[in-house]
Amino acid sequence: MASAPVAATKEPIIIELEAGKTYWWCRCGRSAKQPLCDGSHAGTGLEPMKFAPATSMKARFCGCKATKKPPFCDGSHLDLK
Repeated sequence: MASAPVAATKEPIIIELEAGKTYWWCRCGRSAKQPLCDGSHAGTGLEPMKFAPATSMKARFCGCKATKKPPFCDGSHLDLK
């Protein structure tokens, strides 16, 4: 059974993404390189999510790990206690 993700932050994390580059969004919340994966999920049963944008863009990645629209922030952090 997978461990529950932890909220890395209760705010979105804004990063610049390059077209054609592959990014791995941290789903577990344990990465020191938020919002991207650094391998800290090992043993949690949670795997990072692959994301490869077709165009260069600025994105608001979810930092609380509660989004219903991964890897993007959907405001779910506003409901966390």
